[in-house]
Amino acid sequence: MNFLFITADQWRGDCLSALQHPCVQTPTLDALAAEGVLFARHYCQAVPCGPSRASLHTGLYLLNHRSAINGTPLDRRHANWAQLLRGAGYDPVLFGYTDTSVDPRDYPSDDPALTSFEGLLPGLKPQVLLNEGDLAAWAAWLQARGCPVPERLYDLFLTKARQPEWEAGGPVPTPLALKAEHHDSRFLTDQAIDYINQASGSTDPGWCVHLSLLRPHPPWIAPAPYNALYPPDALPDFLRAPTPAEEAVHPWLNYQMQQRGSRVPTDDRTLRRLKACYYGLMKEVDDNLGRLMRALESLGEKDRTFIIFTSDHGEQMGDHWLLGKCGYFDQSYHVPLIIRDPAAAADTRGTRVEAFTEHVDIMPTLLDRAGIETPAACDGRSLLPWLESTRRPSGWRDAAHWEFDFRDPADPAVERALGLPLDACNLTVIRDEKFKYVHFAGLPSLLFDLTADPEERIDRSRDPGMQSVRLAYAEKMLAWRARHADSTLSRLKLTDQGPIRRTDDGQIRRGF
Repeated sequence: MNFLFITADQWRGDCLSALQHPCVQTPTLDALAAEGVLFARHYCQAVPCGPSRASLHTGLYLLNHRSAINGTPLDRRHANWAQLLRGAGYDPVLFGYTDTSVDPRDYPSDDPALTSFEGLLPGLKPQVLLNEGDLAAWAAWLQARGCPVPERLYDLFLTKARQPEWEAGGPVPTPLALKAEHHDSRFLTDQAIDYINQASGSTDPGWCVHLSLLRPHPPWIAPAPYNALYPPDALPDFLRAPTPAEEAVHPWLNYQMQQRGSRVPTDDRTLRRLKACYYGLMKEVDDNLGRLMRALESLGEKDRTFIIFTSDHGEQMGDHWLLGKCGYFDQSYHVPLIIRDPAAAADTRGTRVEAFTEHVDIMPTLLDRAGIETPAACDGRSLLPWLESTRRPSGWRDAAHWEFDFRDPADPAVERALGLPLDACNLTVIRDEKFKYVHFAGLPSLLFDLTADPEERIDRSRDPGMQSVRLAYAEKMLAWRARHADSTLSRLKLTDQGPIRRTDDGQIRRGF
């Protein structure tokens, strides 16, 4: 069996036409969902990119892998899906990036790998690299096609066509100067198609591709025609309080709303234009994935390929007066997940799962389909039971959980602003059908009644009538953390008969 693991970057979970989004059209992903399973309540475990992908690739909650922010090293002791598939005979290759901050203990102090958080996940072979700090392969591809390449390669993302911007009177958002057929999404998809074409039918046990696309990550400047697909003045309104002051119900939120990268433009027309381009970049990704799916079909590989599509995290896009990914709001953590399983046992094609699923479930799912035992340390569970039956698996979680670490070891600004020590700059969330509880390590907690207040505007944590609810959710969070303490060796016992271990399904076995 082949494996195709696709990630987009910064794609909100509600932005699929299969989920009745009022604007965004995603026919390719809708078709993939019709042939597979759409997980409608899927959540990442952390933001931004680095910590989220650490959970995605290792199956560990942030409380265990501890790669807290972009730039925090991922401990080399944590196994990931690529290493384990490689050990089983696969050759996992990468198109794009993984944002894995390397363990500095494995490198000399002057190694360039220690100067960037955009490192490579161990176990993956870089077939074509593309990240914000390494655009060389894309630039060479452009030059081979006669396209002018700027001295500063990042300007490929920024240089616009010469026409008025929408908020300055232009008819549509100004497009990127670069054509869509030369854009980064097209480039990476082309490279993946070329590789699959060569690998098709020639590898045993099968090929394994991780396609990690940058879009719809900013800069939000879409090439034509994607810049003009969604009129900015016809987009859904922003979900937010009437004013920033009314939104800032918590010291952390008040601080975050003022930070560069999170602060929204003062002009709502500019914000609407950014949102239109954000949606346009999604449609561009969907169109390129359509080319990839057609290539798989023409090669006869689609029905031999296990396909996953998801995103590392979401995007606030003006909701709650924020941009980017941060904090505790669903907009930053709810992401799409679609899985298409060609196995004969996959009897639930075209269904939608409404139970809570999480990024930590991806690694055990990949391993399960490959017939590889999931490491004891893994915090997630395989999703294969959802692909094979509509019955809810026994003991499945009834809530989603995530963490956000807002420390910066290189800059104590947030510690000074909020009066916190470094290790108290974090929060943890438990979110179920009815409530969301947010626990800060050094600041007041938050409680939202999602039935009465689905937009999370009213903090109920200090209401006298809600104290029993607050306590119950604090206890649930404590129990969750206790259940998911590192279990790498804790399920083993050394006996006079040698090591004995307890497996995930409760069996007692010899060896480790």
